[in-house]
Amino acid sequence: MSEQGNQVAKAAAFIAGGAVIGAGLGLLFAPQTGAETRRSISHYARKAQVQTSRWGRAVKSGVEEVLNRKPVKGKSSEGERPQLTAVLN
Repeated sequence: MSEQGNQVAKAAAFIAGGAVIGAGLGLLFAPQTGAETRRSISHYARKAQVQTSRWGRAVKSGVEEVLNRKPVKGKSSEGERPQLTAVLN
């Protein structure tokens, strides 16, 4: 193996060793047990789902409100309307 190949192998070994040591230290100094961490992640995921649903309903109602407005005289957007409402349903 060339000198450059040896240096690459050493660097890869140091990176892999650092990752193993870091993972071990992370497990030793974790502030919660695995069950507590899973429960926390589950709670956060449910909370994010509720917030996303609320945001989606707000966006949908806003778009529907815009679509239900009477068009300005001289401008007809009736051709575009069925496509947008089809996307919302």
